[in-house]
Amino acid sequence: MDISIVIPLYNEAESLPELFEWIERVTKQHGLSHEIIFVNDGSTDNSWEVICNLKKQAPEVVHGIKFRRNYGKSPALFCGFELAQGEVVITMDADLQDSPDEIPELYRMIREEGYDLVSGWKQKRYDPLSKTLPTKLFNATARRVSGIKNLHDFNCGLKAYRREVVKNIEVYGEMHRYIPYLAKNAGFKRIGEKVVHHQARKYGTTKFGLNRFVNGYLDLISLWFLSTFGVKPMHFFGLLGSLMFILGFIAVVIVGFGKLYSMHAGMPYRLVTESPYFYLALTSMIIGTQLFVAGFLGELISRNAPERNRYQVEEKL
Repeated sequence: MDISIVIPLYNEAESLPELFEWIERVTKQHGLSHEIIFVNDGSTDNSWEVICNLKKQAPEVVHGIKFRRNYGKSPALFCGFELAQGEVVITMDADLQDSPDEIPELYRMIREEGYDLVSGWKQKRYDPLSKTLPTKLFNATARRVSGIKNLHDFNCGLKAYRREVVKNIEVYGEMHRYIPYLAKNAGFKRIGEKVVHHQARKYGTTKFGLNRFVNGYLDLISLWFLSTFGVKPMHFFGLLGSLMFILGFIAVVIVGFGKLYSMHAGMPYRLVTESPYFYLALTSMIIGTQLFVAGFLGELISRNAPERNRYQVEEKL
C-alpha cells in the first residue's frame, strides 16, 4: 500500500464526507493505493456515525478508531500510527483547512527525494492575529531549542512520514507539536518542508485555545530535558548540585576565616551566625546536596528502566 492517511478528529461530522470525497478524488487521479484512518477522539456529535457510513461505502479503504472520551490529538495520532500500513503515512486535520491536493507531492518528496519526514508550512494563514503572532513566537523558540532550523511551522497538522518513522517514535501527552523533534531524536534527520495551502475553516469552530501555547512551551522544555539528560540525569543535577555545594562551602570558609582574622588582629567581630552570608552559603550547600541526590536517584531509575538499551538500528548485515 502506498499511503496511510491518519485523521484525528473531534466533533467534525459536517466536514468528514467532503474530506473523504476529496481524498478519494485526488488519490484516484494519481493512482495511489491508500487507506484512511479516522480517529474519533471522543466526539459528542454524530462523527462516529458518519465514519461508519463511510466505512460501508469503502470498506477496504476506511478504518475507524473510537475513543470513549476526549484524550487529545497526540493519543489519537499514536493509535493511528499503530494501525497504519502504508509506505508513507500522512497526517491531516479533519476541518478541511488542510488540502488533500498536497498529498501527491508530499508522497513524492518522501519516496523520491529521500526525506524521512516532510512538514507542511502554512505560509499564508487565514487565522486572526491573536493566533498567528503567538504561533510565530512559538515556532521561533522550537527551531532554536530543537536545532531544526529549516522548519517554519512545527504545529502544522499536514505532514508526511516514512513508515519507519511513525513506528519508532512515541507520541504522548501533547507532543504532537514536536513530532519533527521526536523524529530527530530517534535518528531520522532527513527532515524537509513544503509550503502548503491553508484554507479558512468551513464548518464549526476551532477546538484549540490560547492555553495550547503555554502547554506547548512547557512540553518543549520537557522534551529538551528528556532528550538531553533523560538517560544521564546525573550529568545535569549532579553538576549543578556540585557547583552550588562548592560555592556554598567556599562562602562558609570565607565567613569563618574572616572572623578568625578579626579575632587574631584584635579587631571587633561578629558571630558567624549573625552574618546573612552564612545562611545564604548554608542554603546553597543544602540545595546543592538535594540536587546531587536527585541526580543520583534519577540515575538509579534510569538504569532500571526497560528501555535504557533501546537504540534505533537502521540496518544490519
